[in-house]
Amino acid sequence: MTPLPETAPVLVLVAVQDMVNLASCIRVAKNFGITELRLVKPECSVDPYRLEGVAHNTADVIDRMTIHETLDDAFADLTYVVGLTGRERTAKRTMLRPRPAAAELVARSGGGRVGIMAGREDHGLQNEELDRCDALVTISGNPTYTSLNLAQAVGIFAYETWIARGGDDIPFKPPRHAAPPADHATMEAIFADWQTALIQIEFFKKREPELVMRGFREVIFRAGLDAREAGLFRAIGLEVGHFLRRKGVLPPLPPRRGTSGQAPGSDTETDRMIDP
Repeated sequence: MTPLPETAPVLVLVAVQDMVNLASCIRVAKNFGITELRLVKPECSVDPYRLEGVAHNTADVIDRMTIHETLDDAFADLTYVVGLTGRERTAKRTMLRPRPAAAELVARSGGGRVGIMAGREDHGLQNEELDRCDALVTISGNPTYTSLNLAQAVGIFAYETWIARGGDDIPFKPPRHAAPPADHATMEAIFADWQTALIQIEFFKKREPELVMRGFREVIFRAGLDAREAGLFRAIGLEVGHFLRRKGVLPPLPPRRGTSGQAPGSDTETDRMIDP
């Protein structure tokens, strides 16, 4: 199940200075289910057309984006806000890493709207801005190079909020063409056809065919082929013989009795194996 939109935090960006960074924040926000952005005194262009030119297919988020003159206005309806900062603070503050901070945001979202604040690419958030936050979040990294690009920091934390909201519980898409496991009759046909193909190309030479095929069997069994995959693999083995016959290395196969003359293991038969 996709995380509920009402559990998503609001993203508040303060004094964003670069339009590409803003567009990148919009994109990663939508990637991870954050669809409401509030800009406080942006210092770059907020032209919707140019933003969507960088952040493709985000017109819905851009259309809802609002611009505010003060943090008070942007925070008015939020009940819990965390601020992203890369700097250590000497004052005693509630400091969290992204994962526990994301869990806290989700827990708090049950009682009201919550938010994430980030901003200002050159110097980050100011102390008086961080003072408005309930907690501060610092992303751990190389202690000799802690500064992150704004959009990167937003992306990392937005991902953590997505996971905390159950994003990883969304199942992978099923295969387009599901198939049952290959049966043993098909598997034995694969081994027979491939042994024939290896004989035709004189692979064994002084090798013991029984030992080689035993190892080959083990590899194929470990692969756990389904019926479609088994058909494809068998068709590959048969195609060795077809190729050698087309090149005149082997004589043509005799027609199958009681049919329209289609030889067993022919190109038409292998086509059916590949795309049953």
